[in-house]
Amino acid sequence: MRYELYYWTGIQGRGEFVRLALEDAGAPYTDVAREQGDQAIMPFLRGQRPGAQPFAPPFLRAGRQVIAQTANILAFLAPRHGLVPASAASQSYALQLQLTITDIVAEAHDTHHPIAVDKYYEEQRPAARQRAASFCGERMPKFLGYFEHILERNDGRHALGRRHSYVDLSLFQLMAGLEYAFPRTMKGLRRRTTHLRALSERVADRPRVAAYLASPRRLAFNEDGIFRHYPELDEA
Repeated sequence: MRYELYYWTGIQGRGEFVRLALEDAGAPYTDVAREQGDQAIMPFLRGQRPGAQPFAPPFLRAGRQVIAQTANILAFLAPRHGLVPASAASQSYALQLQLTITDIVAEAHDTHHPIAVDKYYEEQRPAARQRAASFCGERMPKFLGYFEHILERNDGRHALGRRHSYVDLSLFQLMAGLEYAFPRTMKGLRRRTTHLRALSERVADRPRVAAYLASPRRLAFNEDGIFRHYPELDEA
């Protein structure tokens, strides 16, 4: 099967978590909007295409199925491509971890859009500074401390069991995004995130991931995506 991934052009965004899984698995896919433009997404959002109607990208077309929501897409792909153990308990736990990653990604986004997503960052700077101070001082250490503990209590190398999974790929992307958006805060957390950093290095060295990261398919982080670097929000 050749998958079709639908996500906005010009940014990594939430679609990047899906791309990493597809790339690591060597699964053939088309990044539709990058070839046809963002207008290719709109008929699905308007309910003008067969299959389940998504609320927003990313969504994946797999044959006649349309699967939306990042964690849901990954839970669909993982057992088909060896990115999660076969047991129902392991798959449920993997989804639990992925949904927790979804939570911190949403909070990272809300540091620069704390009031409304339809207003520019420049229109909500004072609130953004307050939100970012809480995120950097309290929430980010709490989330990363949780994932660090998950690795420690496991084998120290993987989030799930004794094998690579899609959760490891998503933790890599989370760490990369936070390093870009909050370099000062992440530097302060370096000694408390040793397992996460080692995991990120291992994921980046995986042959297919390394090839993807070196390719033009891997867009750079920028100030239009989820992880944005505004120095005034990273004063830890």
